[in-house]
Order: sequence, then structure tokens, then C-alpha cells
Amino acid sequence: MFKKIFLYIFIVIAAVSLYVIITNPQPKPTDSMKDKYPFPLINSKKKYTAVMEASEGKITIQLNAKQTPITVSNFVSLAKKGFYNKTIFHRVIKGFMIQGGDPNGNGTGGPGYKFDDEPFTGEYTRGTIAMANAGPNTNGSQFFIMHADYPLPKNYVIFGKVIGGMEVVDKIASAEVKPSVSGENSTPVNPVVIKSILIEEK
Repeated sequence: MFKKIFLYIFIVIAAVSLYVIITNPQPKPTDSMKDKYPFPLINSKKKYTAVMEASEGKITIQLNAKQTPITVSNFVSLAKKGFYNKTIFHRVIKGFMIQGGDPNGNGTGGPGYKFDDEPFTGEYTRGTIAMANAGPNTNGSQFFIMHADYPLPKNYVIFGKVIGGMEVVDKIASAEVKPSVSGENSTPVNPVVIKSILIEEK
């Protein structure tokens, strides 16, 4: 009898645990998480759009707050503080992607902190925006926008999609480039500047 009761309790607990996992597949910002990150957390139930004003034109990005709330929180916080203002797209590879968000302008800089990767879905298709990093759980401020579909490994957290201004991305990707310090032919001859990023919240 005791064994049957124990087995019944075990089955109930397992069923409840499975239900919780299935119905809550993505982490949500909570009050208990506030001290874990060096930036304020967004309301993942709201919709966030980033309007990037670059020297080549305007790019509008729909941010995926529901799926990647921590990554979007970081991007929104930095944008609102003006962190990205006057930074450049320091790495441009036509047919691949354009990369920016580094205050040093050479791929070595960041906001002074790092945060972990989030679970995400999606592919690195044209117009996708994702975090650049130096390995697992080393996200900072740098990001890249895909110029074309590319089969990258799922090592870079996707947190949004360009919904307007892909012609501007095309223009930036077509910029004349020269070798970088590492020898990669990806540094724009004429700097492509991010003038500002405005965050719209609904």
C-alpha cells in the first residue's frame, strides 16, 4: 500500500514538473532577476522596435522581447543611454553581415560587462540581428545584421529582425573595405556611423 501511495505521489510530481516545463519554455524577467544583470529588464509582454539612424540611412528593427527578454533588455538599455551613438559598423562583409556596437570601433570593445546566452529559435537569414561574441556567454554590446542567408552555427543569440531599411543594410554591405588589423578585408574605408538608436515601446 505504501509503495502504491509513493508511486502515485511520484507520478503526480513528475506530471506537474513536465507541465511547468512545457508551458514555460522561455525565461521571463522577474523581480528576483533584477540584481543578476547590470541593466534594467524590459516588460517582455510589450513590443519593442529600434529605429537606427545611420550615416547611410534609417534601419528599423523589430526586437523579439518575448523570446529573448534579457538580450533585448541589454540592447534597449544601451540604446536609451546613447551608448551606440557615434559608434561605427567596424566589420562589413558583403553577402554575409555587417557588425557594429563596439565603442572602440575595432571589435575589441564592449559595455564593461558580459551576460549569458539565451535560448532562441530561428536561422541566420537576411535581415536577422544577433549578438556578436567571443565565445559562449560573452555577450556585451556588439551585434550584427545579416546581409544574406548564411549557415552559421547556433552560437549567436538572435534577438530581432529588420522590418524596414534593408536597402540601407545593402548599401552599408557594399561599402568599399580595406584589411582590418587581423588581415580580414572588412573595414570600411569611409566609416559607417550609427548616429543614434531610438527605442519605441508599445
